[in-house]
Amino acid sequence: MNAKQRIKHITQWIKGYCRAHKISTLVVGISGGIDSSVVSALCARTGLRTIVVQMPIRQNRRLDNRSSLQATWLIDRYPGNVVHMSMDLTPVFSAFEKKVSGFCADPDAMQQYPLAAANSRARLRMMTLYQIAQCHGGIVVGTGNKVEDFGVGFFTKYGDGGVDISPIGDCLKTQVWNMGRELGLEQEIIDAEPTDGLWDDGRTDEGQLGMTYPELERAMWLDHWELDGGPDVTPLERRQLRRYRAIRQRNMHKMQPIPVCIIPDIGK
Repeated sequence: MNAKQRIKHITQWIKGYCRAHKISTLVVGISGGIDSSVVSALCARTGLRTIVVQMPIRQNRRLDNRSSLQATWLIDRYPGNVVHMSMDLTPVFSAFEKKVSGFCADPDAMQQYPLAAANSRARLRMMTLYQIAQCHGGIVVGTGNKVEDFGVGFFTKYGDGGVDISPIGDCLKTQVWNMGRELGLEQEIIDAEPTDGLWDDGRTDEGQLGMTYPELERAMWLDHWELDGGPDVTPLERRQLRRYRAIRQRNMHKMQPIPVCIIPDIGK
């Protein structure tokens, strides 16, 4: 399936889901990245009311500017059904951070504090999207791709992982880029280094994962077919496969159902 066919298929899938469940409003958080930009464009193409929400939290200015760029692009092309909302959540997050900072007095706990704070940003955004969605009788549309959501688990549990539908959850990152080009998104968004936007220093996905998305996709393929060796697998790819598996194992709890303690029926 090429990019044009993929766009048509996903757009029809969103419309079909909404028709079946009598949904008229789609809510998408936009970050200025390729994933949220593609998803917001796909939602707008359905003709359904699409609310795109910009939620900076101590945001890198370049990221926030790209979010505004995407919102403008959407409104120019779909003026009748796209609504743009922008709210700076920095004061809310700062108040929350101040309230919970005393919980990490233990030096060992403090080592995890930056990651916990980053995840709290994602969860605050999730809460905001659901508040808007419920007030408008809509649903929250996810922006995670297949590599992040089902490969290495590179998302926040109950943060950006908390959504109602996932239109690009079966699309590789390179396929998302191809859809972005086909949709005619701004080149600045297509060319931007992927980042989750949860850190004050603006760190990239590649910097956090230690691998590029094409490398991750290759490792996913090798892992799926259990190709650990052989003449077609280079030493570098074997090292990347080990790296991929280590990240995946660490984050597997995000990709599996919540464990439930089953109580046996002692009467049987």
